[in-house]
Amino acid sequence: MIQKYKNKMNKLVLSILILAMLSACKKETKTEDLSNYSTTDSVKTPESNEVSETIIPFKKIELTPDETSKILAKQNNDTLYVTNFFATWCGPCMVEIPHFKEKMKELKGQPVKFTFVSLDAKEDWDTKVKAFAEENNLSENIVLVDGEQLIPEYFHANFKQWDGGSIPFTFIRKGDKTDETVGMMSKEILNEKISSFLTSK
Repeated sequence: MIQKYKNKMNKLVLSILILAMLSACKKETKTEDLSNYSTTDSVKTPESNEVSETIIPFKKIELTPDETSKILAKQNNDTLYVTNFFATWCGPCMVEIPHFKEKMKELKGQPVKFTFVSLDAKEDWDTKVKAFAEENNLSENIVLVDGEQLIPEYFHANFKQWDGGSIPFTFIRKGDKTDETVGMMSKEILNEKISSFLTSK
């Protein structure tokens, strides 16, 4: 009985902390001339979830909103796709990334693909994002999206809950089944959500 009470109190305190932290990562909306924006013909995201001990140099992979939508779309396979939208300046994002890294190590060799979509400003891609990716051994899992390219229609077309107003945001998909989490996830919540996908047929 006391243990149940402690668990409920812990969840309540954690929920309050998460709500407080969410306000720190509100995205500012800016409008910019998009005529000079260039894209590549094809972009591939890494297939590996391996978090290696060797520092892998960060390779800048920029995706357009349409290319990002393709990553989020239903795939005709049995892979679980975990896509996390983050920025290096976002405190709650930085708190939850270690949970994802742990899960990546745990699920190594299984059909699970983790992709981290950086919404950092373009001027930070070669500095802050590069340093973060290399320090956290996530160079092969991070893709870049110019947040100023993400218009309201992008969010309505891809998500049920997320309007782009705050990060972190995590989108999990396996076939037709999806899950959206606006805000930071604890290790326990992340484990619960991923397990629910891996155990369902």
